[in-house]
Amino acid sequence: MASSGGGATFLVVNGVRFTGDVPPVATFLRSSPGAYTTTRTHGGASLVLFWDRHLRRLAHSARILARSHPGLFLLPLGSAAGGGGDATALIDSIENLVHESLLVGLRLALRDRDRAGSDDELAITALVRGRHETDCLDVLLHLGFCSAAVRRRRSPFSGRWPREGAGGGQVHRLGAGMEKMRPPSATELLLTNDGDRILEGSVTNFFVVRRKVINDLTDLPPSDSESSCTFVVQTAPISDGVLPGVIRQLVFEICSSLGILVEESAPSWSDRELWQEAFITSSLRLVQHVETIQAPTSFKEFHLKTWNELSWVAAVSGPKL
Repeated sequence: MASSGGGATFLVVNGVRFTGDVPPVATFLRSSPGAYTTTRTHGGASLVLFWDRHLRRLAHSARILARSHPGLFLLPLGSAAGGGGDATALIDSIENLVHESLLVGLRLALRDRDRAGSDDELAITALVRGRHETDCLDVLLHLGFCSAAVRRRRSPFSGRWPREGAGGGQVHRLGAGMEKMRPPSATELLLTNDGDRILEGSVTNFFVVRRKVINDLTDLPPSDSESSCTFVVQTAPISDGVLPGVIRQLVFEICSSLGILVEESAPSWSDRELWQEAFITSSLRLVQHVETIQAPTSFKEFHLKTWNELSWVAAVSGPKL
């Protein structure tokens, strides 16, 4: 992520600008338990991408965390865990509270951007959490500048990583320990629970486009042309613990409108010869081609090693894409 205005970042807490030192967004998420969602602006910050969808996802994530991990969400046990009317009203207020903070944050960030003479877009992360010993919510909005430049994606496998069905700061605290496994050239970690099935990226959803297997036949007959082959878009299901990303859902909707089959099952590394394309989705990068995927040759004591202590095998995207 490129910076603008001297690398300025902004934090709005309950509609008021935080005047202390604002940490990078990754540090902010690791240190802040709660439910979060991330998006960006478009068109010179004239539009916040899919904002309504993100607000709904944030409220949904908060409901999940409040029900399954009331301690993590920091809501009083008698309120959120019990699912009473007060807790419901509290969660229902999230969309309005976050939108009010967004207006404050946009004014601050765009004023700074205009002074710097920049045209960078804004990355926006909204986080909600319960407030200790109260029946109130804290709404935190982190804003920073991002460039539209796209970096090529090289993605290594990582090991087991339990996920919740919501965007939560706990995810980032778990992921921090896996950074030692990321080779310097890699820009994303792909998560697996068995060394073969790829669930998602650390901050992205993962998709492959592969040849459709019909009657156990995986190879194209010699007479068939590439254009006549049937393809399927494949990604891990929510039931595997992957996060229900906003862009992930949009991919589903677009494929449905175009008559493209989507299969919700985790892509298998052992079936990679069938892959025609791999891509990741996120609210900051939208849809991005994966250039190379690297996997360890062995997952034995994987979690005890650093990237340079492992042997790797790579799959490189070729002309077939």
